[in-house]
Amino acid sequence: MKKLIPQLLGFTPPKPTKTVYTVLRQLVQWIPPGMIQRLADEHKLDIRKWSAVSHVVALMYGQLAGCDSLNGIVDAARVHEGEWRNIRGAQPPKRNTFSNANRHREAAMAERLYWEVFEHLVSVCPGFGQYKRHKGFLARMKRGIFAIDSSTIKLCLNCIDWARHRRKKAAVKCHLSLNLQNHLPQAVCVEEACHHDNRQAQFLCNPLQDGSIMVADKAYSDFRHFRELTAKGIVWVVRARRDTAFQVVRSLHTTDNPRILADEVVVLARPQTADKHPEGMRRIRALVEIDGKDRVMEFLTNQMDWSAWTVAELYRCRWDVEVFFKELKQTLQLSDFLGNSEHAIKWQIWCGLIVHLLLRFLHYLSQWKHSFFRLFALLRACLWDEKDLHELLRLYGTASSPPRWRARPEQAYFPGFP
Repeated sequence: MKKLIPQLLGFTPPKPTKTVYTVLRQLVQWIPPGMIQRLADEHKLDIRKWSAVSHVVALMYGQLAGCDSLNGIVDAARVHEGEWRNIRGAQPPKRNTFSNANRHREAAMAERLYWEVFEHLVSVCPGFGQYKRHKGFLARMKRGIFAIDSSTIKLCLNCIDWARHRRKKAAVKCHLSLNLQNHLPQAVCVEEACHHDNRQAQFLCNPLQDGSIMVADKAYSDFRHFRELTAKGIVWVVRARRDTAFQVVRSLHTTDNPRILADEVVVLARPQTADKHPEGMRRIRALVEIDGKDRVMEFLTNQMDWSAWTVAELYRCRWDVEVFFKELKQTLQLSDFLGNSEHAIKWQIWCGLIVHLLLRFLHYLSQWKHSFFRLFALLRACLWDEKDLHELLRLYGTASSPPRWRARPEQAYFPGFP
């Protein structure tokens, strides 16, 4: 059965080698050889003193090991210099050279590297990015559902003034379009947090095709953009903002669920917004349980035929993108940055996303049954160990729930006796 699992996944594993490499080297080897150097040449990076491969390996190690400073990465490279040089010929970094590379090298190269690694992994193992059935009420949905949202990464205003967010705060935002079928990003954008979320709504929805479903929070409300999505055949579901005025056209009745309070077709009432979306849309008011308490929430959609409860359940699945952001922040090093410039911060974020992508790929190949955080913690503990990754994930982390009783306790007594 062990030999059949890779074949069922549509993946042909490489032939085993006589020498087992370190865990860190096995992770980096999933990046195709020559890809990093080719992207560095295309972006015309200055790599005379320190190669682009060495730069990426250093940032990936910082994410995997949880290093919060340049010294942590530099010292680890010196201690394990032999193993470090065996990783695609990477050169151990020096502190000033590392800092200078983070400051001046274009972070657009790291962004392209992420998407090319993404495409390579999907081509190597097609099942990694294929359709997976939804859970729960939405299991009958055969369409692609995409949730878009953003997460704020806090920075220090004293040394990072280019990312001013509030009067006394600095931050960047990571905008994400998450495919809820395979839980992989479809589009990612990293920018200053001072801009409004709906500024990136069009960019996040560009990969969507006819028949897809877009689910978003009220921060991405842009009725002109919603009209464009409707013209492309895309179904959208968003929360209604409180300051938006509507005029009720007619009422609908698509379900007898008592938690649906209202189901109406509405149009925008104010002239300055009615020009953006003159067509009618659907407004659903429902009772939603949040933290054990029922709250009234309003949803807007351009789908007029589905049940009102189906629309409410579609919005509830948007919470998966919040879980995805929580997974990123619990595992990756996104609180302490190795530089203050825009390029340094984006380099660290994009390399963190590359590490997360590689570990999600291992999670899929090994059929890991436990949490992703436990997988990350296991690999962090043995980065410099020479252990086969497949065997490591198969043998470790096998703790399961306590066994169930095969009989009831009262069966241990003879009938008729106390």
